[in-house]
Amino acid sequence: MPAPKKTVGRSLLVASVTLLSASLAAPAALASSAAPATSPPATPPARMSQVGGARLGQPGTQVNTAAGVPALPKDLTARSWIVSDAETGDVLAAHNPHWRLPPASTLKMLFADTVLPRFPRSMEHRVVPLDLSGVGAGSSLVGIKENETYTVHDLWLGVFLRSGNDAVHVLSSMNGGVGRTVRDMQAHADQLQALDTHVISPDGYDANGQVSSAYDLSLFARSGLQKKDFREYCATVRAQFPGGVQPGGKGKPVRKTFEIQNTNRLLSGDADVPVYQGIAGVKNGNTTNAGATFTGVAERGGKVLLVTVMNPEKHEHNEVYKEAAKLLDWGFRADGKAEPVGELVAPRNVAESGTGPSGSPSASTPGPERTGGTGVADATPVAGAAAGSGSSGAGIALGIAGGLLALLGGAAFLVNRRWPLPDLMRRRPRP
Repeated sequence: MPAPKKTVGRSLLVASVTLLSASLAAPAALASSAAPATSPPATPPARMSQVGGARLGQPGTQVNTAAGVPALPKDLTARSWIVSDAETGDVLAAHNPHWRLPPASTLKMLFADTVLPRFPRSMEHRVVPLDLSGVGAGSSLVGIKENETYTVHDLWLGVFLRSGNDAVHVLSSMNGGVGRTVRDMQAHADQLQALDTHVISPDGYDANGQVSSAYDLSLFARSGLQKKDFREYCATVRAQFPGGVQPGGKGKPVRKTFEIQNTNRLLSGDADVPVYQGIAGVKNGNTTNAGATFTGVAERGGKVLLVTVMNPEKHEHNEVYKEAAKLLDWGFRADGKAEPVGELVAPRNVAESGTGPSGSPSASTPGPERTGGTGVADATPVAGAAAGSGSSGAGIALGIAGGLLALLGGAAFLVNRRWPLPDLMRRRPRP
């Protein structure tokens, strides 16, 4: 049975407060990225998770066809995909959405949603060799140099635009280390009811046992998009990134910059892929084991849709973006016509309270409990985060105060009804 429709309000953005770990344990040893990853199975399991609705646990394509509902594109080859309404959470159509597959760098959405609130964007950090330990061979890099200083804003641009594993490792080091960051990400995934996800590395680098699903990746995007900085970073097409310090005139050192461009081709465009009308993020990925993966958000006519596509079998250039664009086109045409086949569930604390994100009764189907989930607000700053950085004591005090306010806010997760997606995306002409 399709999930019930939720009422769509028109209020402005309300910042979400979700739960994650407040453990102050010492950093764990860095996880190795060199272990070979096993290939995913060729066919989906006969039974998968039913979080979000029973039909979402069935293999194959799930869509409610009726008079006036447009036909799905016929040339889709992805192993798994899902199209959903980002605001109401309604799943309009899906194909093996709970198939647990390697996520590649789309896992960085969970990393950002977990870690981004912990450090002010103006905070500075001087990179030491240990910060870059464990970056996997062949990783995508933004070009961070040891013994150079970067702002948190710089580092997040490196994560979102260049999918820089080096930037992820530096931020993880600031967060207490890769081991702690992985635990925090897993706890946050569990809280979001993203129960298909098992985190091994914070950057999405291929690792044995590291999996997620199209459904879970959509949950990460939906949660992250409620954060203003997350929306800004994932919608940025190009930016200047700090290079090394070089000698300048009169013996004064000069810090040069170089341009980086977003590798999300629906956002930046390519020879065979035009910029998608209304696109505003979110994240792409590609590894040997995962193939190409992508989650995107787009708005047209006041409707905001999410699409996630994992591992197209057709190996043409930019195929993951082409299939994502076709699914978005279908979703906008199907708006108001296709009855949902399920929903993107609210985080666990909201689901347990019996209310969905809009305050209506929750239709979620909680999955099995995982160990390691905690219940502390994710705005809590990391103890000792100022060490080795240029942040002021006042900034840390403000961060701690913000964390306490988040704790007092308890289990609030309010999905706003009109996300203020970046105006630049709305003004871009139709390709």
